[in-house]
Amino acid sequence: MLTHLDSQGRANMVDVTDKAVTSREAVAEAVVRMLPTTLQMIVSGGHPKGDVFAVARIAGIQAAKKTSDLIPLCHPLMLTSIKVHLAADGDDAVRITASCKLAGQTGVEMEALTAASIAALTIYDMCKAVDRGMVIESVRLLEKLGGKSGHFIADQAQVSS
Repeated sequence: MLTHLDSQGRANMVDVTDKAVTSREAVAEAVVRMLPTTLQMIVSGGHPKGDVFAVARIAGIQAAKKTSDLIPLCHPLMLTSIKVHLAADGDDAVRITASCKLAGQTGVEMEALTAASIAALTIYDMCKAVDRGMVIESVRLLEKLGGKSGHFIADQAQVSS
């Protein structure tokens, strides 16, 4: 059942008033594929625009905080933790992992996905002058904890809470 639709099929924000406040966490990832020379430039700190990983990390954190402004039916949340980790993955990719936490009435999956996505877009923006062929891929939820729906781990069966 799609919870964002009312009985007449109209989009609505889900009413979470009566939901229990629980600890919730989500982890998402994105991968940016690029030329090996582009990755080397990023890792060596040789980009003329500055530290690509630092800028992408800040962009991801800011994006998580702005998720409800970007995605119409998301609730504004008081996130208690946002972490964005960026690392070289092989010789031609950056793997971004974003995690968000809170104690609240609704999950933080969209915030983690938004953080990973915007961090990836920031890498693209900063490096497009040297590598327009970069590909953003594998944006996905890796793990979700808390709430009524239980524990989810990507590539595994649903794990009960």
